[in-house]
Amino acid sequence: MFTLGIDYGTNSVRALIVRCADGAEISSAVCNYPSGDQGVLLDPKNHALARQYPGDYLLGLTQSVQAALAAAKKKRGFSAQKIIGIGVDTTGSSPIPVDAANRPLALDRKWRKNLQAQCWLWKDHTSVQEAAQITAQAAKHRPHFIAKCGNTYSSEWFWAKIWHCLNVAPAVFDAAFSWVELADWIPSVLAGVDQPTRIVRGICCAGHKALYSDDWGGLPDHAFLTQLHPKLAALRDRLYTQAHDASTAAGQLCPSWAKTLGLPVGIPIAIGAMDVHYGAIGCGVAEGVLVKVIGTSTCDCGVVSATKAVPDIPGICGIVPGAILPGFYGIEAGQSAVGDIFKWWVEVVCQGDSALHAQLTRSAATQRPGQSGLIALDWNNGNRTILVDPLLTGALIGQTLYTTQAEIYRALLEATAFGARTILERIKEYGVPVDRIICAGGIAEKNPLLMQIYADITGCTMEVSGSSQACALGAAIAAAVLAQAHPDFPSAQAAMTRIRARRYHPMPEHQRVYDQLYQIYRRVHDAFGGLGQPTNLACVMKDLLTIKHAQR
Repeated sequence: MFTLGIDYGTNSVRALIVRCADGAEISSAVCNYPSGDQGVLLDPKNHALARQYPGDYLLGLTQSVQAALAAAKKKRGFSAQKIIGIGVDTTGSSPIPVDAANRPLALDRKWRKNLQAQCWLWKDHTSVQEAAQITAQAAKHRPHFIAKCGNTYSSEWFWAKIWHCLNVAPAVFDAAFSWVELADWIPSVLAGVDQPTRIVRGICCAGHKALYSDDWGGLPDHAFLTQLHPKLAALRDRLYTQAHDASTAAGQLCPSWAKTLGLPVGIPIAIGAMDVHYGAIGCGVAEGVLVKVIGTSTCDCGVVSATKAVPDIPGICGIVPGAILPGFYGIEAGQSAVGDIFKWWVEVVCQGDSALHAQLTRSAATQRPGQSGLIALDWNNGNRTILVDPLLTGALIGQTLYTTQAEIYRALLEATAFGARTILERIKEYGVPVDRIICAGGIAEKNPLLMQIYADITGCTMEVSGSSQACALGAAIAAAVLAQAHPDFPSAQAAMTRIRARRYHPMPEHQRVYDQLYQIYRRVHDAFGGLGQPTNLACVMKDLLTIKHAQR
């Protein structure tokens, strides 16, 4: 038997067919979104805006699944009739305004070119003011609402984006009957759901992004939302009253989509979840295992048994029961830009391509830690954890007239590793066990230099997922459990996931230098991030020069 995992990323959608017995990946196919700049709709007047055309999601669904099936049919023993379930993961928070028939407004000719009527992609930061107001109101009137998400509501999340739409495009807001996270919308489309209120919503997006909790009766109450805006309170009744973990199906494949895709009618569709949360499952997440999915951004996920008490952790994206594995708290943190920073430096500033990426990587690998005299802040797209501030920007300190492209490239790699260490130290400080770190994503798989730098800076061994498509694999695993190919998630993970043989161990001689550099990074991080008392940075450049001369 086989399951199908469908992974909606920032620039493309991927379909992966997996054998349930052992996790063998039979075939896959990718469809790049045709609209905008590599699938993202931008506004040259507003760098914080990032939207996507929902029609690309439907095109990508059809083309990727059909192509994956066509490739799989060439394999002995495979038949489309042997696919017993579908799982879907997507970016998030990526809410879509829909009409009363669950159809995105942007599919209507009237709204087709209106940026406000599109899907509000996860990395859209236009709602900074609304997020700040939500944080302030919750801190004053409902502190428990934000206690589980680090005491700060983010501009990347559901309510802030919808409220911003109301403020800047009231006609779009009024035309929308409801709003649906992309992770919930795709399963609902496959299930033929034609009313937003009938969509089976996942706890993953609801708990991490929409202030949902069973502890306070679901979504934020009417009185609180009215304090923000009465229209938000009215919208609440057109959203949902309950959200579910991965033990609940989002629905069954409807006849029309079964025909379009060439799949059996009625097979179960797993609950929708964010890409990295299913990616954590695809990496074998368990208590004590931190999963880092490294891509355009990085998301860190861990789990703690729901039988244990988990303290509130300042600056963390969320602590949500059932968000990853049923029966466990899902803990999420992350960095708003990682691969995007490397891409910015190589392709935007240096005007290079993949060949330059490779050249700079080779050159950077010849450098010793601290040799460049540089330190950078990894905030080119704001800071998600632990500062939760989209208004922060990147910085590079220590350059001279002799600083090279490759030195800056390595400093940016190191900056993301320093950011990763900051997150790791924060969650461990609050008692979250981290005995292993498993990384996934193309960067983790293809860039040994970055993985070694991460090991040296964090002091932890870095393992890499055996699948280069961990998110789609995790979605397929969820479908396999739901279809009863395995009795539970631990059994499914044991059978269907694996780790690569190569591990990256910390090098003590590098650790000693990076510990010094990390102290400098934290001084700069805390000073610009507004943590604690004002810090005197007068010694930073001189300390970097001291380390530089020692390493040279």
